[in-house]
Formats: sequence, C-alpha cells, structure tokens
Amino acid sequence: MMRYYPRYLLIGLLSLTLLSPLSMAGQKAKTYDRIQLSAEASMPVENDTLTAQLYAQREGSDLSQLADEVNRKISQAVQRIKQVEGVSLQTQGYQTYPVYQQQRVTGWRVRQSIRLESRDSAALSRLLGELQSSLALESLQYSVSPAQRQAAEEQLIAQAIAAFQQRAALVTKSLGRSEYRLVEMQINNTGESSPPMRLRAGVMAMEAAVAPPSLEAGSQILQVNVNGTIELQLNQ
Repeated sequence: MMRYYPRYLLIGLLSLTLLSPLSMAGQKAKTYDRIQLSAEASMPVENDTLTAQLYAQREGSDLSQLADEVNRKISQAVQRIKQVEGVSLQTQGYQTYPVYQQQRVTGWRVRQSIRLESRDSAALSRLLGELQSSLALESLQYSVSPAQRQAAEEQLIAQAIAAFQQRAALVTKSLGRSEYRLVEMQINNTGESSPPMRLRAGVMAMEAAVAPPSLEAGSQILQVNVNGTIELQLNQ
C-alpha cells in the first residue's frame, strides 16, 4: 500500500538534509585554553646620520632682484656641497610671497631651502660652518641610518621571540600542561627618534665663515614587541 506524506513535511525534510552540512560548516570551531602573551626586547643604538636644513632668504621691493640673489646663493652652496664626499643634497621648497603692512603689499620675500645628510658628522659640521657665511641654518637632527636600524631590529626580533617562547613555556608548565601550540603572533618595532633641533628663526647668513656647530650624536632606544596567542595542548 502506497503511503502519502503531506507536501510541507517532504519540503521540510529536504531542506533539513540540504542545509544541515552548510550550517555545521558555518559554525566556528570552539577553542579552549587559549592565552594571550607579550614579550619585548630593546637596546640603545648609536645615531649615525646627521641631517641639516639650511635656507637662503631675501626681502625687499624688487622681486626679480630678490629671486636672483636667492638663486645665486643656493647655486653656489650646491656647487660647494658637491665637492664634499659623503654628503647627500636635496633642494627643497621655493617660496615667493608678499609682505604686508596695514593690509597693503609693501614688498616681497623669497626663500629656498636645502637639506643635507651625511653619516660623517664631522665633515658635515665643518661644511655647515662654511655654508653659514651665505645661508642660514634652520635645524639639525640625528637619526639611525636604515642599514643600522635593520641590523639592530633583526637582533631584537630574535631576542623578543626567544623571550616570548620562554614565557609561553613557563605558562604551559605552570598550568600543568606539557605542550602548547602557537595560534598567532604579531611583531612590532618602535624607536625614539629625536626631534629636529630648531634654531632661532630669522638668523641670516654671517659675513664670514663661522665656527662649526658643536654636535653630539648620542643614541636612541629601539624596541621590538611580540604579541601572540598560544593554545595549551591536552596531555596525552
């Protein structure tokens, strides 16, 4: 004898059969005994790169004359800088803007800057003494070169990971487990870069070469932080 089932019952059974595997696959697997840990390593690194910012500036009523004077001073400085080995040069913003008095244009100001960088701070210091006869020194800054920073960070990464592993092993043992599994890890690096030393604004060029500025490179602290999650394994 043939048996008949209501249509809605057949549709419900079919839907359950089709959707059950998908529903089970979509459920997030439950996890237990996961612990978040962090570790870090740091070290002082000597600043080995000196950066200087200089500029030429003129102010007056004849715009073409002002531009010519600034251009000549920058051109002469560039020629001298190129004679010094190990000093990199970059010309920067060229600015021309009006000078106002009582909301009236009374003149013009023309300015251009150059940026010097060198790992030989003694040579750059001597060069700055020469350039200050025609240019104004705006700022000085020490930093760590990319090559030295990378070498230091590679050491710190290895030290920070070793510290993380030691801490993870300690936690595992303290909780009565014999093994752990690393679930995820993030590695971040930080550094205390020194801000540029700004010099008094408005100090224009000297008439003759001045004594080189006194400089002390010092160091900065580089640090690597390791953050991660471990999962304690059940003892067999």
